[in-house]
Amino acid sequence: MLEISLPKTIVVGERATEYLKRIEGKRALIITGKTVRRMGFADKVANYLKEAGVESEFFEVEPEPSVETIVRGAELARKYAPDLIVGLGGGSNMDAAKAIWVLYERPDLEVSSINPFIKLGLRRKAKLICIPTTSGSGSEVSWATVITSVTEERKLELANKELVPDIAIIDPEFPMAMPRSLVADTGFDALTHAIEAYVSPLSNDFSDAMALKAIQLIFKYLRRSYVTGDKEAREKMHIASMMAGIAFTNSEVGMVHAIGHVAGGAFHIPHGKLMGIILPYSIEYNSRVAMRKYAEIARAIGIETKTDDEAVKTLLENILQLRRELGIPSSLKEAGVSAEEFERKLEDVSNKTIRSVVLRGNPRTLNLEETKKLYTYIYEGRSVDF
Repeated sequence: MLEISLPKTIVVGERATEYLKRIEGKRALIITGKTVRRMGFADKVANYLKEAGVESEFFEVEPEPSVETIVRGAELARKYAPDLIVGLGGGSNMDAAKAIWVLYERPDLEVSSINPFIKLGLRRKAKLICIPTTSGSGSEVSWATVITSVTEERKLELANKELVPDIAIIDPEFPMAMPRSLVADTGFDALTHAIEAYVSPLSNDFSDAMALKAIQLIFKYLRRSYVTGDKEAREKMHIASMMAGIAFTNSEVGMVHAIGHVAGGAFHIPHGKLMGIILPYSIEYNSRVAMRKYAEIARAIGIETKTDDEAVKTLLENILQLRRELGIPSSLKEAGVSAEEFERKLEDVSNKTIRSVVLRGNPRTLNLEETKKLYTYIYEGRSVDF
């Protein structure tokens, strides 16, 4: 039996945010960040809610929000008593909104206790609305939230089907403001979501359809979104990001995210940039057992070759070329991680990676020695040959 998870309402297109004028509620807590507020996006959302008779309060979170930030946000929510929680911004802001929402509704829980196997009983106090301003995380349609444990130097991989937002608003106005570096990082995040969802052993017809369409859109529009930033390209990437989010929500991600979540916490590299660094290595590693699926991706974007092996090699070449054009580093060393820091943390990050819950979505298993070897290859920029 397959259970498909989607928001109840997805609003897509120009002026989609005006949907908030019709929303029902009394008080909204808008979870956002400093940049989103500075650009006026948060005020725009608050003004639309005001037209619907809903008052608003803001809570700002940092990039890759910490457990401590979530606790403070939940304390504010309990004082303010909103019936709407709004996550506005990139994946960090939307993930924070989900975690704050859980602690608001369930003050008996800790952030780390969120998992797929418990009944949260959400929506007794509030509904969740997510509005992405970047095109990468897919958090607006997913049941995952990633929160940083500063003390442990790792990212908590948290998920529960009840975390799928009630309403997702995909408005192309917001990603128009993204700088080039963010277009590159978030674009590779979306591409990684879609590719990992497609090759996952947990994939299905529904997730495959969403993943393949997202991949096609990304290969067609990401480069243009980066170079020209035109409205059509930015809008198509915004839609592709959402579709990739739906794909992995109903399939799973794999080793790129397992390594990325751990390496991000340890080496303090932005998540999307890490996805771009790690993705090619994952294809080299996984293609030994998932050659056919990668070849299907290659053919979906117009690569015609005689064999699956040739198709995958050409797909990899295309991804490496795209990565170069978008200015994403090719290795952890190139990203600025020193040899001393890498060696000091290698054992710890490898052990944390093999305990990642998302590895169940990887087509090829990973043991500790293989993981340490992979980290070394990713650090040095070597092609995976094992």
